[in-house]
Amino acid sequence: QLQASGGGLVQPGGSLRLSCVASGVSLNSYTVAWFRQAPGKEREWVAVRRVSGGMTYYSDSVKGRFTVSRDNAKNTAYLQMNSLKPDDTADYYCAAGVPILSAQRDWRNYRIWGQGTEVTVSS
Repeated sequence: QLQASGGGLVQPGGSLRLSCVASGVSLNSYTVAWFRQAPGKEREWVAVRRVSGGMTYYSDSVKGRFTVSRDNAKNTAYLQMNSLKPDDTADYYCAAGVPILSAQRDWRNYRIWGQGTEVTVSS
């Protein structure tokens, strides 16, 4: 299972780093993605780090501001979020799976999920 943490209240322009600790599974074997869901909105894909080659991809809304990474020794994935905006406010989820490249943005292709961690960007 996955355990996400690191959310909180931050001012616009600030930074947060979310962590996703895996237990019982090895993140080395999975593509790990981050999704978010704001109140009243659909779940949105944010970023992904693919299992093969470690390639990373980002949604246009976070590209250049967010960075995904992984610490194999700690079996933990991270989402570094910089230059946060009020529109980034949402519950953030990490997920692991083996989606093909063309399907990596679809949350239904991930079978292992962490609980959400809440991020609020507000002054």
